[in-house]
Amino acid sequence: MRTVWTIAKRELNSFFDSLMAYVMLLLFLGFSGLFTWLIGSDIFMVGQASLRTFFSVAYWTLFFFIPALTMGMIAQENNTGTIELLLTKPVTDRQLVLGKFTASLLLVVISLAFTLPYVVTVASIGNLDQGAVFGGYLGLVLLSAVYISIGIYASSLTSNQIVAFLTALFIGIFFQIVFDMLATTLSGFFGELFHYLSLTTHFESMSRGVIDTKDLIYFASLIVLFLKLAEDSLAKRNL
Repeated sequence: MRTVWTIAKRELNSFFDSLMAYVMLLLFLGFSGLFTWLIGSDIFMVGQASLRTFFSVAYWTLFFFIPALTMGMIAQENNTGTIELLLTKPVTDRQLVLGKFTASLLLVVISLAFTLPYVVTVASIGNLDQGAVFGGYLGLVLLSAVYISIGIYASSLTSNQIVAFLTALFIGIFFQIVFDMLATTLSGFFGELFHYLSLTTHFESMSRGVIDTKDLIYFASLIVLFLKLAEDSLAKRNL
């Protein structure tokens, strides 16, 4: 764990040193704040003390931001050749992947923490459903963890950051859009299967304040799957 945390701290520091962290914070807060409070179906138009508008905006904002955040995680090191130098040290492929995953997740959590004033503001308007707020934030964290694991896997496949970004988006589209569309189109076993595979299904359930074991298992399974694929991808490069 010490090695994982050391890698995570190095990556987190590199985010702030390269201004990546500040750019993500500003863009995320800007987009989420703009569409939550001012444009479209904002909180005031909804007419009730609810953060569902914010969770819907963040759901789509993170879908695009996280691939941009993770695209250079391993691809850049593949391109510069520093990945070989790093892996000659007493660091396993798994520790490297987990360290980069932890750093990215921490940055997302920091970004979400800056939106907590939204909770205070909306709570002052009316009776805010605390269960739905907790479930919504937990859903965003787990959703982000899934996309980070996908992004790291995509980054491990190439030395080109743009290719890594597009690959992560392509994979994410299936979980965020395609499976949901297939679930509404098909019926029976396949309809239920795609309904379960859809990220939207599980996120919306949690954003209503329903913390179900099957949702937690779904998110955990995807995170483990793509982190394992990233680890295997690194292992193949070292053969």
